[in-house]
Amino acid sequence: MLKSMTGFGKAEQTVNDKTFLVEIKALNGKQFELQLKLPALLRPYEFDIRNILQEHLIRGTIDCYINIKQNGTTRPVNINTDLIKAYYKQIDELASELKIDTNSVLSALLRLPEVVTPATDVLDANDFTEFKKVLTSALDQLNLHRTEEGGILEKDLIKRIDNIKDQEEAILVLEPNRKKRIVEEINQLLEKNVGKENIDNNRMEQELIYYMEKIDIHEEQIRLRQHCEYFKSILQETEEGKGKKLSFILQEIGREINTTGSKAYDADIQKCVVKMKDELEKAKEQVLNAL
Repeated sequence: MLKSMTGFGKAEQTVNDKTFLVEIKALNGKQFELQLKLPALLRPYEFDIRNILQEHLIRGTIDCYINIKQNGTTRPVNINTDLIKAYYKQIDELASELKIDTNSVLSALLRLPEVVTPATDVLDANDFTEFKKVLTSALDQLNLHRTEEGGILEKDLIKRIDNIKDQEEAILVLEPNRKKRIVEEINQLLEKNVGKENIDNNRMEQELIYYMEKIDIHEEQIRLRQHCEYFKSILQETEEGKGKKLSFILQEIGREINTTGSKAYDADIQKCVVKMKDELEKAKEQVLNAL
């Protein structure tokens, strides 16, 4: 089953006196790129959280927002008196210079950054274990979205590959007439410009064999069919992270289509080649979203 790289997951749960909220958004990306927003309580566990996210998501551009709400009536806090004094000293100097009253400045000082902080700034091991369950729940939801979108993506890719195979089969029907027409055109050209009586038939036959081998597209068609079948077989594999492999196979399919077009010398076959290229480009756009 193919997975998409895009998805969204959210989980929220209250454990004891804390409410954990996790929101994860995933978009396309060649590698694993993570933007992680953490509260101060989880800073010591940042490395563990990053590892969990990478293990579950593998690849993509990831935005992860985590918040912890402290429940309860009152919470113990620390007041940084040294920092308040430093703030007040600068404010007092400025007030003296500007002749401003500083009698009611205390409430403003308490609102300044880092003056008042929670007394406990680290999550204990038990709370972190509970948080990981919330994180895993959000990841499971995101992966469910990825799987649902991946199913739609897979159906579309199979359709594109089948359309390419249909055009390849059409080329097989046109191929015998193409060779016959090319030989006839060469003979007519030589008769017109050289004269039939001046043509060395043995030499002519050798040159025709050499030329027809150069423009033969039989091998390209065989490889094209093989690549298409291999592409579909990869889609059926259970392993995750198949997007890059599928992209490489599409490159090989494109190479065979281009070679076929350059050797065709036939308007009807060229039309088939154009249709195959159109389907190939659509498949490439879809594969960019595959995990």
